[in-house]
Amino acid sequence: MTSRAFERIVPAARGTGRVIGDGVELSHGVLEACASRLADALASLQVSALGLLADNGPDWIAADHAAQRAGIPLVPLPLFFTAEQMRAALTRAGVDLLLTDRPDLAERLGYARPRAVAAGALGAFAPLRETGRVPLPAGTGKITFTSGTTGQPKGVCLSGAHTWSVAGALAQALAGVGMARHLCVLPLPVLLENIAGADLAWLTGGDLVAPPLASLGMAGAAGFDVLAFAAAVERWQPHSLILLPQMLKAWVAALDAGLAAPQSLRFVAVGGGKVATGTLLRARELGLPVYEGYGLSECASVVALNLPGADRPGTVGRPLPHVRLGLSDDGEILVEGERFLGYLGDGIPRPGPLATGDLGSIDPDGFVGITGRRKNIYITSFGRNVSPEWPEAELAAEPAIAQAVVFGEAEPQARAVLVPAAAGVDDAALAAAVRRANRRLPDYARVARWVRAAAPFTPVNGLATPNGRPRRDAIQSLHAAALATAVPVPSEGAEA
Repeated sequence: MTSRAFERIVPAARGTGRVIGDGVELSHGVLEACASRLADALASLQVSALGLLADNGPDWIAADHAAQRAGIPLVPLPLFFTAEQMRAALTRAGVDLLLTDRPDLAERLGYARPRAVAAGALGAFAPLRETGRVPLPAGTGKITFTSGTTGQPKGVCLSGAHTWSVAGALAQALAGVGMARHLCVLPLPVLLENIAGADLAWLTGGDLVAPPLASLGMAGAAGFDVLAFAAAVERWQPHSLILLPQMLKAWVAALDAGLAAPQSLRFVAVGGGKVATGTLLRARELGLPVYEGYGLSECASVVALNLPGADRPGTVGRPLPHVRLGLSDDGEILVEGERFLGYLGDGIPRPGPLATGDLGSIDPDGFVGITGRRKNIYITSFGRNVSPEWPEAELAAEPAIAQAVVFGEAEPQARAVLVPAAAGVDDAALAAAVRRANRRLPDYARVARWVRAAAPFTPVNGLATPNGRPRRDAIQSLHAAALATAVPVPSEGAEA
C-alpha cells in the first residue's frame, strides 16, 4: 500500500488521541511522523518483507504503520512462538529485515547483520543468509500466522484495505459506547488486539495504552497473574479491553474472592474460544461489562459481536455490518464479504462464501451461536454426535478446573483430561466439579471418567496452540493409558 493509499483508508485521527507505553506518550500526529520517517528508511533499503518481533508499545504501532505506508508486507510474530516457529515463519515469508527489541533472539534466528534504521527502541537486523523473494498474493499488507492444529502455524495473507475495513465496522458498531481509552492486554501480533484494539483506537481518535505485557501479568502464551493484571487496569483506567476466556475466568474468580471491579470499564470483549454463559453472566453481576464475539484470521478477525443494546448471552452476537453470515445444509457457518487473499504458499482461495469449519446456528433475530468445530465432533457408541467444546465449557466453568479436554469417539460416555485451577486442588474437588458440570449436561454429553493432566496445556510443551486451543491428539496420546484405567464418575440426574 502506498502512503497515499494508506491515508485514504485511514482518516486523520480525530480528537487528541495518544499512544502510551512504558514511560512514553506520543500523540497520533507524532507517532505518524515517526512512522513516515521509518517508512522512508524501509523503502530506501528496498525491503520486500518486514518482520516485527517485539513487546507491546508505541514502537510496535509505529512499525506497523510504517510498513503500510511503505507498501511492505509485515510479518508480526508473537513472542510466545517457539524459536522453531519463528524461524519457519520468517523463512516462509521471505523476511529480509527484522525489527526487534530482542537482539539476542534475532541472532538465534539468523538475523545478526545490523542495519541503520531509526525505529525507536527497535533494532533492525538483516539475515546472515540472503533470503529469496517469496511470491505473495497481490495486495498483501500483513501476514498473520494462525495457531493451527499442528506445530507449524499457517500464514494468512491480508490486505491493508481489509484489516482497516474491519476496524471501521467495529467503530460503526461501537459508536455509542464511548470508548476513549483502550488498554492492550493481548500481544499486538495477535490479530484480535491489532485490529479490534490498536486500529480501532486509531480510527476513533482514542488513547491506546500499550505497556509491556509483563506489567499486565502476562507471561508467554499461558502465564497470567490476575492480581498484577487487575492492578494495571486500576492504574490505567481504560474504557475497553479484550480478554481470552481463561483470563475472564481467572478475573471472575478473583472478584468472587473479594477483589473490587474497576469503575472505568464500559466494554470488555471476550473471544478466541468458547465462553461458558454462566461465567459471562457472573462477570456482569460482579461489575464487568463483558460481551462475547467471534472471528477468524481469514476474515481479518471479528465478524460477529454482542453489543450493549444488542446482546444475547450464549451467542457471539450479530454479524458486523461488513459481512453476512449463513449456514450450510449441515450447519457449518459460512461468511460472505471481504476475505483473506490466500494462505502463504497455497495460492488464491476459491471464490464464494468462506467455510469456517465452525458449527452453529442463527436465530430469527440474527444472533449467531457456535456449537463447536466440525473436525472435533465425536460420535458416541449410541450414535450421538457431540461437539466436545460443549462439555469442555461446562467443566471449565467450574472454579476448580482451569482447562478441560473431552474425548468420546465410539464410547458410551466421554472421558476428560483436567488441569486443576491451582496446585492445591485435590482429586475430591475435581470429582465434585465434574459431578456439578454433568448435572448441566444431558446424559449423552456427560463425562464418565476423568484424569488429572500431566501438565497444563501450553504452546511450550506442545499441548496447546499459540493462542491457547488444546492440541487434542497430543493430549490424548500423552494420557491414553491413564484414561483407559480411569475410575468412573458416579452417575447423577441432570438438573431440572
